[in-house]
Amino acid sequence: MDLPLEPSLNNIAEGGEEPGRLAGRSLDEWNAAYAKVERYFHALRVRNKIHLNRQVIHVLKRAMRRAPNEPDRSASQLAAEEMDHLITEWFAEVLQQKATGADQMLSTRGRLALLLADMPGKWQDQFLRPGPWPPEFLDAMHKTYLQAGPDFQLSKMTARPLDLGPITTLTSLSRLPYWNMVIAWVVFGAFLILVFILTHKS
Repeated sequence: MDLPLEPSLNNIAEGGEEPGRLAGRSLDEWNAAYAKVERYFHALRVRNKIHLNRQVIHVLKRAMRRAPNEPDRSASQLAAEEMDHLITEWFAEVLQQKATGADQMLSTRGRLALLLADMPGKWQDQFLRPGPWPPEFLDAMHKTYLQAGPDFQLSKMTARPLDLGPITTLTSLSRLPYWNMVIAWVVFGAFLILVFILTHKS
């Protein structure tokens, strides 16, 4: 879905913006960022086109506010970060959980809770909306968030000796590797010589 962005986003651009550019980036770059955010929301099964378009534009507006101060970052990078921040902030409000920049568990378990609560089928219009939310939606989200996975526990694995199989038996019989094989070939060679001598005796 490649939409023209100017009508929705021109209010973000500062005066004197070059034609074909918004917030210091080309329209092609912003269209690529739009497509990336849209695909992400599609993965969460957000299908309502009006709601989808509104949320994608909201993410891009947040990215455009950062763009002039971060010229080394692409529009897609900024949009992806803002999308993740927006969703994590929303989960923190809905689930009454503390959101921290380093903790990805809230975002991961929150997205799983959305699917377990059947957000795409029942609550699509509530996705990323500010509160208050319907009590049924909050109840479903809290229950599925708890089901989304127990806390991770660190486990300790102790190293075990490496089993190399029959080769260890072969090499343990002598200090030199494959010594038994060498002896076998010498005996076999001597046997062939003996047979040759016996058969060619005049």
